[in-house]
Amino acid sequence: MARKQQLPVYVSLEEAADMMSLSTRTIRRRISDGTIPAYQCGRRAIRIRVDELEAALRRIPSARW
Repeated sequence: MARKQQLPVYVSLEEAADMMSLSTRTIRRRISDGTIPAYQCGRRAIRIRVDELEAALRRIPSARW
């Protein structure tokens, strides 16, 4: 029996901004500077993979960690 491959989950700019507690403008800036990869579906709809959104986070170095 063939295993079904799980498809990645895509979210809209608004959903990504809500998930990250950021504005949609900040999400757009991160897409422009290449920090967050995004995909275009059709002429206008922009989607972001949830796993790539999470990967865009980086840990801030601290003496306590």
